[in-house]
Amino acid sequence: MQPLFSETGLKRVEEVARAGLLCAFDFDGTLVPIMSRPEEVRLSDDVRGKLLRLSAHAPVAIITGRALEDIRGLLGFTPDYVVGNHGMEGVPGWEARAAVHAQQCAGWKAQLTGLLARTPGAEGIEIEDKRYSLSVHYRAAPDWQRAAVFLDEVCAALDPQPRLVAGKCILSLVGVDAWHKGNALEALMELSGARTAVYAGDDVTDEDVFRIKRAELLSVRVEHRPDSAADFFIPRAEDTERLLDELIARLAACDARNWLRKETALHQ
Repeated sequence: MQPLFSETGLKRVEEVARAGLLCAFDFDGTLVPIMSRPEEVRLSDDVRGKLLRLSAHAPVAIITGRALEDIRGLLGFTPDYVVGNHGMEGVPGWEARAAVHAQQCAGWKAQLTGLLARTPGAEGIEIEDKRYSLSVHYRAAPDWQRAAVFLDEVCAALDPQPRLVAGKCILSLVGVDAWHKGNALEALMELSGARTAVYAGDDVTDEDVFRIKRAELLSVRVEHRPDSAADFFIPRAEDTERLLDELIARLAACDARNWLRKETALHQ
């Protein structure tokens, strides 16, 4: 994983930033910083403005772990694609799989609620019901490491066993056959007819995208992590703004060249 804002990284941006690009982003930790109260997060005016300018040149997708009904109220604009629940909501055809995931989550929630109520050491642990997945938050727990180990043990007793995805003081529970962000991105590339794509994310759930090795996909991780499968990294969530600037500048230049070629051909 190399720095994106290096000669090699910016050359790669230049290669993908052309007609037919799909621009996809995670939300929390990528477009906005991680907050102790996720419900209070909003896009800054600067980031929203740059996403709107970007969308004038290329389709924009938000692929997030939040539920669709949650994320849509936080954006302040309408992207071309919005995918929630780590890839389970928003991609065409997702409704056909939704009932099974909802039933599984209802069962896990009932089991977890009972287990947490009966077990000492569950202080500060909260269950967020996203209908098709569950997120168990432990940022408020007195001892984060102990809470993480405790949750692994508790979730091992669930029936049926979920796929567990560990994040930053959060444990997501999804169906073992549920779509993930990688499935969602590839589906959106096909749906949009994208010839290239860029994806930026910051968490373990984004590794499902980073592990896709396609020449036409540029993957960017927020914060360096030695074991990440991402191609490049940017140091902080705030640096996503520079990524947006780089994409806008190159796509605008590409559009201008294409317009000039058309005008030249028209008057020959």
